[in-house]
Amino acid sequence: MEPALNQIRDQQRQTWDKFSTGWKKWDDKIMQWIAPVGNELIRNAALTSTSQLLDIAAGTGEPGLTAASHVPKGNVTVTDLSDQMLAFAAENAHSRGIKNFATRQCDVSAMPFADKQFDAITCRFGFMFFPDIAISLNEMIRVAKPGARISSAIWCAPEKNPWATTIMSTIAAHVEMPAISPGAPGLFRCAPAKFMSDAYRVAGLKNIVEKEISGELAFNSPEEYWNMMTDIAAPVVAGLAKADAVTHDKIKKTVQELAAKTATDGGARFRWSALAVCGEK
Repeated sequence: MEPALNQIRDQQRQTWDKFSTGWKKWDDKIMQWIAPVGNELIRNAALTSTSQLLDIAAGTGEPGLTAASHVPKGNVTVTDLSDQMLAFAAENAHSRGIKNFATRQCDVSAMPFADKQFDAITCRFGFMFFPDIAISLNEMIRVAKPGARISSAIWCAPEKNPWATTIMSTIAAHVEMPAISPGAPGLFRCAPAKFMSDAYRVAGLKNIVEKEISGELAFNSPEEYWNMMTDIAAPVVAGLAKADAVTHDKIKKTVQELAAKTATDGGARFRWSALAVCGEK
């Protein structure tokens, strides 16, 4: 991999390690929130009882943890850049009594697996952060068996995901944020229409299908929304770090006021939308 891509990878590993405690703190809420996306990837994977599943960029373990019950005579291997995130994934597997589950820290662009090893591959919200999408997808294809399905999910357009844009746009209105280069890793990098299906097609996958999955992310209060986003979202923390104390308080007040307008019961509710993409080797 080129030096610039290696630098992106190393920075991401450090970032995910740093924010791993926040993800552990909010794990139940986050996993409940995006469970419909993971369930769609599991359906797309067409697992059998003996399948060997590879779940990439698994973070704290999902959807691999849920998929384990679908392959009682098989096995689930989950990977991530962050050792800290995988440690939490292993804890989750242990607490749920899941035995056919293993973790492996590695870079998706150079995975330590044999050719044609896995019956199915899933990747929930990973592609938008990979340094090089084509290299990562080709590596997935390398380790997949003929006929295996590669199922991934990415976030749809920003306007369909106010859970992210509400806080980020408010920060950007108060502090100078660095411009994002076209194609650079980021939350909505893969959002343009047909972006992932075109990548699948170029890589040689067939029978490609897309499905949009939408829902609502609910919080007990605007403060809970603020607390979660400032615990788990690196761009949020990076943006707030540029603000002085007065500006920080102004941003927080504005964000919570905007969040309060999304519900009438004292809570906060935000729409979200993701795209599941599946292709066959």
